Amino acid sequence: MGVGSALMELISPVLERIAPYAPGEIFPHFFSGLFQNALVASVMVTVVAGFLGSFLLVRNLSLIGDGLAHVSFGGICVGLVLGSSSPLWFALLFSTIAAILIFEMQRAEILTGDASIAIFLTGMLAFGLVILRLYGGGVTIDVEGYLFGSVLLIDEKDLDLIVTISVLSIISLLLLKNVLLATTIDPIAAQVQGIPTRAIGLFFSVTTAAVVVSMVQVVGALLVTALLVTPAATAQIIGKSFRSCLIWTQFFGLTSVLIGLYLSSEMSTGSGSMIAVVAATIFGIVGLYQTQVAPLLNAGDNT
Repeated sequence: MGVGSALMELISPVLERIAPYAPGEIFPHFFSGLFQNALVASVMVTVVAGFLGSFLLVRNLSLIGDGLAHVSFGGICVGLVLGSSSPLWFALLFSTIAAILIFEMQRAEILTGDASIAIFLTGMLAFGLVILRLYGGGVTIDVEGYLFGSVLLIDEKDLDLIVTISVLSIISLLLLKNVLLATTIDPIAAQVQGIPTRAIGLFFSVTTAAVVVSMVQVVGALLVTALLVTPAATAQIIGKSFRSCLIWTQFFGLTSVLIGLYLSSEMSTGSGSMIAVVAATIFGIVGLYQTQVAPLLNAGDNT
C-alpha cells in the first residue's frame, strides 16, 4: 500500500461526512468516493506550493516554477510516447536535471537565472510537442490534461507520488527554514558561518522540481504559477512578517483551490484554468484594497 492510499484510508471517512453539506450538484462528489483522489491531491499540492512559493519569492525565483513546469511537460511527452502508465516519473527526471543545471549556471554566472530558465522553458515545451507530433500517433491519453490541469486524471499511482513529494517537501522546508532564509538574505555570511550554501541551493532546486511535477495534474504545466506564486504574492501584499506571509499564503491558496474546484465542477470547465482565475481574482481584490481602499480609510481615521 502506497502513502497516498494509506492517507485516503485515514481521511476518507471524514470526507464522506462532509459530502452532504458541500454545495452544488457535482462538487459533493469530491468528498465522496468518486473524486476524493482529486480533492486530496489538490489540497496537498496547495499546502506545499504555499510554503515553497513563499521561499521562491524571497529568493527572486518566481519564474523557475513556470520554467520547470514546461520542462516537465517535455518529460511527460517522452513517457507517453514510450507507453508509460505513469509519465509523471519521466517529468520528475527531466525537471530535476533541469533544476540542477539552472542552479549551476546561476552559481557559475554562465547565464542569469531568467535567461537559463527561459531557454529550458521554451526548448522543452517545443521538444514535447515535436515528440508527440512525430511519435505520438498511438497516444490515447488526454495530453491537454497535463497542459491545463485535470484533477480527474489522478489515479492511485499519481496520488502516491503527489502525497510522497508533498509530505517530504513540507518536512524538509520546515526543518531548513532558517537555513534557507540565511542563505537568501546574505549567502556570503552564511558560507562564512559554515552553512553549505551550494548543497542547500541544490536541495532547494531539486525540491522545487519535485513540487512542480506534483502540481502538473492539478493546474497543468502552463498554469503552475497560479498556485506556486500567486497566493504567495497575494500574501506579501498584506503580510507583516515571513511567518504571517506563510499563513496568509495557505489561506489564499486553499481558498483558490476549493472555489476553483467548485466552479469548474458546476460549470464544466477545466479545473486548472478555473483555479488560476480564482487565484488571480483574489490577488486583484487584495491588491486593489491595499492600494486604493486602505489609504482612503486611513486618511479618514487621521482626520
